[in-house]
Amino acid sequence: MSSTPRLLIITPARDEAAFISHTLRSVAAQTHRPARWIIVDDNSKDNTAELAEAFARQHPWIEVVRRKSTPQRRVGPGVVEAFYDGLSRVNLSEYDYICKLDADLELPPDYFAILLSRFADNPRLGTASGKCLIPVNGRWVRERTGNDFSHGVAKLYRRECFEAIGGFVREVMWDGIDCHRCRMLGWEAVSYDEPALDIRHLRQMGSSFRSIYHGRMRWGRGQYFMGTHPLYLLGITAYRMLERPWIVGGLCLFAGYVGAWLKGQPQYDDPAFRAHLHRWQLGKLFGWLNRSATSATPALALATAPAASSVSTPKD
Repeated sequence: MSSTPRLLIITPARDEAAFISHTLRSVAAQTHRPARWIIVDDNSKDNTAELAEAFARQHPWIEVVRRKSTPQRRVGPGVVEAFYDGLSRVNLSEYDYICKLDADLELPPDYFAILLSRFADNPRLGTASGKCLIPVNGRWVRERTGNDFSHGVAKLYRRECFEAIGGFVREVMWDGIDCHRCRMLGWEAVSYDEPALDIRHLRQMGSSFRSIYHGRMRWGRGQYFMGTHPLYLLGITAYRMLERPWIVGGLCLFAGYVGAWLKGQPQYDDPAFRAHLHRWQLGKLFGWLNRSATSATPALALATAPAASSVSTPKD
């Protein structure tokens, strides 16, 4: 690895004219500037490509690629296909780290510098990100992402890890499968809950195509494709019912999973991966249930204990 880590960023972008200028400025302002940034305009109908090209003329390390694709991109797989279009234009071995970055974000200025220092400190760290904030009623609200997953909108990979896991699966849940494959092969996947790594996601995850409800159903179908254990699916359904869109979002996720199961849709065909996934998911689920039961015990004991005035005492 070079003394100054070489970072490659690839950004699939489609109809992001309302947001991409924020992303362009925040990446250009990074204290650790990427060696190369490839922005793949995926057949946008707005002026996404023009905005990116105008910015690239001022920054020679930025390249804009215009990709011709189907009028309606496959959400999830389409993003990955655009990513690989950009990746095909480089020799990956020339870079130490690779980042898949969305085009509707604002990054803090030390985002890359801090994450690269974490990679340097931990040789087993395979993929990492910060946490996401989304705008809700004029304030920034944190999107909930487990600490064991790098966030799909702005995740970095050590190149050796990216190559070891085989890159991205070209299907919904690519950004869950990658983290599980990291763990399966002995790497660590992390998202850090630190203000200096907060990613401002300018719209809510899953809302860029049709609606947030459709996005949650697609997410459920993705969980089925990945091979999520049904018990764990019930757990994340309950978990996601407690965030926007309240109740309905979790139910849509559940409906997407069940619908894919009833239709007999294909799943990620890797039995070893699925066995690893189920062990991890059930360990997390029962660990959470045990912690919940343990924390509830003192409160239950207090609630059921007799009041002090009702306790009988021996008489003289």
